[in-house]
Amino acid sequence: MTGTDPLSLWRRLADTCVLLDGFHALKHALRFGAEVPVAVTADRGAALALADELAPDVRPSLDALLTEVPEESYRALVPRPHPTAVAALAVRPSRAAHLEQLARTPRTAPVVVLDQPRNLGNAGAVIRLAAGFGATGVVTTGPLDPWHPTVVRGGAGLHFATAVERLTAAELPPGPLFALDPEGDDIRGLKLPDDAVLAFGSERSGLSPDVRARADHLVALPMRPQVSSYNLATSVAMTLYHWSLGSAGSAGSPGTPGGS
Repeated sequence: MTGTDPLSLWRRLADTCVLLDGFHALKHALRFGAEVPVAVTADRGAALALADELAPDVRPSLDALLTEVPEESYRALVPRPHPTAVAALAVRPSRAAHLEQLARTPRTAPVVVLDQPRNLGNAGAVIRLAAGFGATGVVTTGPLDPWHPTVVRGGAGLHFATAVERLTAAELPPGPLFALDPEGDDIRGLKLPDDAVLAFGSERSGLSPDVRARADHLVALPMRPQVSSYNLATSVAMTLYHWSLGSAGSAGSPGTPGGS
């Protein structure tokens, strides 16, 4: 793509590529092998200085990719300008490859299912969590597009670190299905296997009848009486943490909240 005007290239690819909104989304996408044909910034020096501070591992890639454009041109490319004034387009991973990854057994980490989620930001937060725990993937059912720009922004570009797809309840990956439900067994008395499929209902209405009917186990998180519910991302975090305590396959070392 050398020699191609980045703004013309952006306009040509915008309808088919994934918007990476902000420095951190681009950083994570590059770390996990995303193909990024174009990346722009309103302040190249500031973006590279941020890379020196927070992500020296991807600094050479950013140096090669980032093109500085006028601020008004940058602002015209994104729905909500990011404080870092960085934006990029990435090629969406192959759906066929993701489906193969989700279906492959035995697994070393669970698949997270968001059943009929409604909130784009919550879905993004869950994908970020799942990537951090090394989950095999995140599957959504229902109309929400897990690759919507707002979801990708909420996930900080970590869609590229795990398999993210939308499926029907009938298409869920193989494995014992543990569905989170207030009437279920206390999770503290259970060991979640590495090949578990962990299903979480929507923020408003809980599990759909189709997913609930497919559940092998109903599981409840500990909750003080008179507290009605947890945030969706909080529920996923608690469940994945419980899984990680009993699994040799859980990924990663302790991290820093909000870190690089």
